Amino acid sequence: MNDALGKGFDDDLVFKALASPVRRRMLDALKAGPRTTGTLCAEIPELDRTTVLQHLRVLERAGLVNARKVGRERHLSLAPLPIKRIHDRWIGDYMHAAVGLLDRLANEPQ
Repeated sequence: MNDALGKGFDDDLVFKALASPVRRRMLDALKAGPRTTGTLCAEIPELDRTTVLQHLRVLERAGLVNARKVGRERHLSLAPLPIKRIHDRWIGDYMHAAVGLLDRLANEPQ
């Protein structure tokens, strides 16, 4: 969907996915590098495999994780574009304003 409502829906899925500390931990692991599903499950030993896979499905629906099958394994990697879209929508304008302010301060006569 390319309309405003569609964008909001995508962003809602991203915010929902990021709301969970477990899912953020999974994204941190994938930020460090790709993982197989089994490796990711092993990195979160306090949760059973089924629970990790449920969290993973939420991340995939939000577009935050890419998965590809290699033989019997699923290889997972971080998909940063939804986070960039959130950044651009909610933070980008403030960042530009802050950079402009710093530039003006740096160039003011002393």
